[in-house]
Amino acid sequence: MTTTTTSDAPSAPVTVLGLGDMGSAIARVFLDRGHPTTVWNRTASKSAPLVEAGASAAGTAAEAVAASPLVVLCVLDYEAVDEVLAAVGDAISGRALVNVTSGSPSRARATQQWASEHGAEYLDGGVMGDPPDLGSEHVMFPYSGSRTAFDAHEATLRELGTPAYHGTDAGLASVEFMAQVAVGYELLIGFLHTLRLVQKEGVDVGEFAARIARSVSAYPPLLTAIGEAVRDDEYPPDLGPLSVQAALMGDLVDHRRSLGVDTVRMREVKELMDQRVADGHGDQGFSSLFALLENR
Repeated sequence: MTTTTTSDAPSAPVTVLGLGDMGSAIARVFLDRGHPTTVWNRTASKSAPLVEAGASAAGTAAEAVAASPLVVLCVLDYEAVDEVLAAVGDAISGRALVNVTSGSPSRARATQQWASEHGAEYLDGGVMGDPPDLGSEHVMFPYSGSRTAFDAHEATLRELGTPAYHGTDAGLASVEFMAQVAVGYELLIGFLHTLRLVQKEGVDVGEFAARIARSVSAYPPLLTAIGEAVRDDEYPPDLGPLSVQAALMGDLVDHRRSLGVDTVRMREVKELMDQRVADGHGDQGFSSLFALLENR
């Protein structure tokens, strides 16, 4: 495979395929940072604001790809990815294709295979941030796939946010992205249910949320410790022994039930704790509940 590996420079050309909110923001950052930027979108009118800002609009996806050694693809879903790549075809040969469309690891791996068959180096990625924040180091971009492409274009990709390379398996960036997003949703839905409980007890939910925000700031060391415990299959009493923690769970469940607030998560925690204690692991910590999740 012969692939363009032009070294990054302040003026390195870039092509952006897909001009929704995120794709347009990506193209805008590249333009603002001095990169000659070619854009293409199925609805051509979406390119007009970027053309006014200095971008070049291509008539077809294949023409857009031919304009740059680095091609960034950002569309709604993998159905759209497949449609765009079908239009690109062999024009991608010799180029680095960076796909930041969110999707499953299996779809990322299939796209990596397609890119290889068409002579391109492939990087799968994800955008962990919102369009207005692009260009800030606070926006995280997990990448996986071609190390050659990542090394060749890391400086250009860094214009968008903070990149992190997760390995040659193209699915690993998707694993990272989806797991990070899942943790957020798990936390936030639990938080909303708890706000119902607090509100029903007559407490100001805004003031409570501010207190919780301060409490959550102490969680990073605990999260790291739990991850290490699971990895090593050794479970110290991180939040205290389960035998002590379990004594509180009945009250937590009953309190929620008495107010008509969701009890699903608290009942699950109680059941897991009770099982671990019954199995003789009451001296271990919360992290040890992981050992029971395989068959649930």
